[in-house]
Amino acid sequence: MKNDRIFLSTPTMHGDEMKYIHEAFDRNWIAPLGFNCDGFEAEMKEYLGEEANCLCLNAGTAALHLAVKLAGVKQGDVVFCSDMTFAATVNPVSYEKAVQVFIDSERETWNMDPVALEKAFEKYPDAKAVMLAHLYGTPAKMDEIKEICDRHGAVLIEDAAEALSADYKGKKCGTFGKCGVLSFNGNKIITTSGGGMLVCDNEADRKKALFWATQARENFPWYQHEEIGYNYRMSNVVAGIGRGQLLHLNEHRDLKEKIYRRYEEAFKELPVTMNPYLFDSKPNFWLSCLTVNEGASVDPLDIMNKLAKENIEARPIWKPMHMQPVFEGNDFITAEGEDVGKDIFERGLCMPSDIKMTEEEQNRVIAVIKSFF
Repeated sequence: MKNDRIFLSTPTMHGDEMKYIHEAFDRNWIAPLGFNCDGFEAEMKEYLGEEANCLCLNAGTAALHLAVKLAGVKQGDVVFCSDMTFAATVNPVSYEKAVQVFIDSERETWNMDPVALEKAFEKYPDAKAVMLAHLYGTPAKMDEIKEICDRHGAVLIEDAAEALSADYKGKKCGTFGKCGVLSFNGNKIITTSGGGMLVCDNEADRKKALFWATQARENFPWYQHEEIGYNYRMSNVVAGIGRGQLLHLNEHRDLKEKIYRRYEEAFKELPVTMNPYLFDSKPNFWLSCLTVNEGASVDPLDIMNKLAKENIEARPIWKPMHMQPVFEGNDFITAEGEDVGKDIFERGLCMPSDIKMTEEEQNRVIAVIKSFF
């Protein structure tokens, strides 16, 4: 129908998920952990590569928190964080009473700027870790960033919540650092309805994370606790959904790219620019975004509001963390004094990228945007 709702990004289910869910019910294995969690971890490891030691958790944020702990971050430590991201990327630093220093974006990927990161180490040479997010499924400049982290002895944590299936020079996002983090929230490229996964570069870290995630219960016949633990386990039922979804991950990625390419072709004569990526990387195109070119005198919020009147969902680019009131006292490092993230936020818009969106529906979106130019 002409005015049917067009969503930003919603779950796409295939039916394979039910096989794993039914098995959980048939075996009465409804509690957290279980054979579906084991299977999901093993199948994700096979997808990401042999070095990926995977742990199912109840949220990507839980995985980020455990990654911060595995990095040895303590109270007062400095952690360099991507500035333009969702707050969940950086909040776990506060859980451990450490301090975020935000690193500006660069324009080629919208991700953490290696030049600004190097400047940050000049100012804070003892920084403990680097928390990097691959924004909207676009890989960051991993060669430069990993070299800087290694040279300064800082632990690299990858927030690949938006970037599952994306790769940089043939290596999957989430497998470059000591820890990587995946999200299976309802709007992600595959979903478990909610949930996440921690990816460790060694099995010992995975085992330690599992210990913390299961209330740090010691190996005694009674409940004995010598450390603070958390209830971060994934449900066996939820993991079953993930196993069924994982079968369709590459299919979802290909559909996301087709959406991006249709926007790219439709807007090639307009004063707008699609979210960029490096040509030696392969994004998953989770969300297709644009920025209105400087001087075009079109407000992205006006576009968003007109789309809303047409029953079409869009949203602004992530508001950078250094602009958030909760972090107003935190330091922010730019490459050359230019606030790139703020500029992208003010000129940017996330467009509908739902893989169930038909070409006719996408043409509705495109027509609204073209009407402004």
